[in-house]
Amino acid sequence: MDASGRGHTAAGASRGGFRTERAPDGRYRWQLKAPNGRVVAITAALFETPGEAERGFDDLRTAAAELTARITHVREGIGWIWVVPGSRNLPEVRSSRAYERYATCQNAFRRFVVLLAKQQPRELTERAGTLRRSDGR
Repeated sequence: MDASGRGHTAAGASRGGFRTERAPDGRYRWQLKAPNGRVVAITAALFETPGEAERGFDDLRTAAAELTARITHVREGIGWIWVVPGSRNLPEVRSSRAYERYATCQNAFRRFVVLLAKQQPRELTERAGTLRRSDGR
C-alpha cells in the first residue's frame, strides 16, 4: 500500500499489471491492468490483507491456462460481462466493464487470460497462514 493508503502497486503497474487496493470497507481487492492502463479485470472477492489478495492473484495466475468464463448479460443496462467462477460457483474474478457484444466479451476474456499468464510470479508479502476471504471461501 502506498503512503496515501490507496493501494499497493507492483513495479511498473502504473500503466499495466497487478495492483491491490483498499476497498471502502477496509478490506482489499486486486485488479489487473493492460499495458495501456485500462483495468481489464477485478477480483469479485474481498480479502482481509493485501498479502491474501496477492496470494489469490498468484493462484489464479498459475491456473490461467485452465480458466473458463461464464459470459452473462448484465442485470441493469445493456451489455455482457465475463465471470470466472471459483469455489461453490461464486465469482473469483470478473471483467471490469460490460461489453456491447457477446463476441467482444469473449475476446476480452481471451485477452485477460493471455495477460494473466504473462504476469511474473509475485513475491508474496505474507507466506504464513491460511487464506482468509471475506466471502466465506
